[in-house]
Amino acid sequence: MSSLLYFIAVILLIGWLVGVFAYSAGGLIHVLLVLAIIAVLFRLISGRSI
Repeated sequence: MSSLLYFIAVILLIGWLVGVFAYSAGGLIHVLLVLAIIAVLFRLISGRSI
C-alpha cells in the first residue's frame, strides 16, 4: 500500500511539472501538487521504509 502511495505521489508531481510548463490545466495543477505533497507527508509520518 505504501509503495502504491509513493508511486501515485511521483505521478502527481510529474503531472504538476508538465502542467506548469504547459500552462493549460490552470487550477488543476495546484490540486495535483497538494495531493502529491499530502501523499509524501503521509508516507513520512507513517514511518515505514520503502
